Amino acid sequence: MSDLIELRDRMRAFTDERDWAQFHDPKSLILALVGEVGELAELFQWLPADEAAQKVSNDPLRWRVGEEMADVLAYLVRLADVLDIDLAEVARQKLENSAERFPATDFRGEAPEKT
Repeated sequence: MSDLIELRDRMRAFTDERDWAQFHDPKSLILALVGEVGELAELFQWLPADEAAQKVSNDPLRWRVGEEMADVLAYLVRLADVLDIDLAEVARQKLENSAERFPATDFRGEAPEKT
């Protein structure tokens, strides 16, 4: 997970060099994140679900999807930094909790019901 730390640190430096931290309050970062998720979703909007992975395997769509995913990751990492949340650790904990809640022996090939 050192890649996330390196990304966070580089984003901090990028932000500080431009004096943009003043614009990076949680609400603004969340709105930017939602906007980037929307741009990513737009690339898939009219693709048939069963063909999406194949269509994204070729450029230029592959490149565009990667760019939008990078934007989503960047804003998420920046938001975690501003809120002082160790994103990698929380993700590890979440995965462990999900493994306990949804044992592979009980949920293999089946989606859990929403409760």
